[in-house]
Amino acid sequence: MKTLKTQVCIIGSGPSGLLLSQLLANAGIDTVVLDRKDRAYIEGRIRAGVLEQGTVKALEEAGVAERLHREGLAHDGFELAFDGDRHRIDIKALTGKTVTVYGQTEVTKDLFEKRIAEAQRFFFNVSEVAPYDLKSDQPCVRFRHENEDWTISCDYIAGCDGFHGVSRNAIPSEVLRTFERVYPFGWLGILVDKPPVSPELIYANHERGFALASMRSETRSRYYVQCDLRDDPADWPDERFYEEFARRLGPDVARTLETGPSFEKSIAPLRSFVAEPMRYGNLFLAGDAAHIVPPTGAKGLNLALADIRILARALIAHYRDGIDAHIDAYSETVLRRVWKVERFSWQLSLLMHQFPENSPFEKRMQRAEFDHLQSSETASRAVAENYVGLPLE
Repeated sequence: MKTLKTQVCIIGSGPSGLLLSQLLANAGIDTVVLDRKDRAYIEGRIRAGVLEQGTVKALEEAGVAERLHREGLAHDGFELAFDGDRHRIDIKALTGKTVTVYGQTEVTKDLFEKRIAEAQRFFFNVSEVAPYDLKSDQPCVRFRHENEDWTISCDYIAGCDGFHGVSRNAIPSEVLRTFERVYPFGWLGILVDKPPVSPELIYANHERGFALASMRSETRSRYYVQCDLRDDPADWPDERFYEEFARRLGPDVARTLETGPSFEKSIAPLRSFVAEPMRYGNLFLAGDAAHIVPPTGAKGLNLALADIRILARALIAHYRDGIDAHIDAYSETVLRRVWKVERFSWQLSLLMHQFPENSPFEKRMQRAEFDHLQSSETASRAVAENYVGLPLE
């Protein structure tokens, strides 16, 4: 058995775990990061691409925003479309803030590059990961790496290992409560090296289902259509996808659509999920380990990194100033914000998708909500405030 000691052991090396290790390193706090996958796999995962100003600020504080500012696309607004009618939410005019289009894959690469340059200790391709002694002053994480057993003892454990990770399940079942809504459809998404069909994102509700026109850069587009969860991406050749995508966006937008061979195609299920509490003993949950939002509204990565900003500040206050009040309040503080973001993503999902169980009444309610957004600046401002990101407590 090999042993190692650190101040904070971080399980998971996605953007949440990487950002936490970087913010703590900037404050002189030692960490070790574990992951069951390798760096190439983690960097290659296709994920979100719209960053709130708070997320950009956190990456600036981490010292990894240079490429983001050089290559990211600042957006002042986005559009909602409903059966061919369109309404632009001018987020800059309504809130004074903007969002930045910059892929999560690129955020992960930037963080990895800096952490490795600063000699961060990583263990990749680990197995049998198990947190122990969570209520003690010296919790530990045991795992196997390269056919050897390891134990890392630490002051705190940060569970940043996603929905399917081990951290959440380390909380006893009599303590942990979970809340979930699984949606009866998925998003079929493609990546294509063609200019975006629109300079801003378009969220469209059509009688045949939802569609989203998004992008990763000025030359790379990310497009989605609502689909049946039983579908196989192979059943959606590019020609079929573009035909359906164009129909749902409407002819005014579709006439500018440039098609080409997609180089990534996958179906993502949608769910809303929250686990409480987000702290047990000296284990903290952050990001997808504790909550999932449907991708409508682009909140997933932003919500995860907001957790990290709050957790990093709490740990820095403990080590630098001997103040534990922020650590003690972590779960309550974060969950207040989590539920507000869950509400926004749930509400926007209800508005923009076709639900198989919807009655004619519910469909009329969707239309009435869209009409209200069109006619009310106050209603549009509420959407804009959520879209650009709620403040941290």
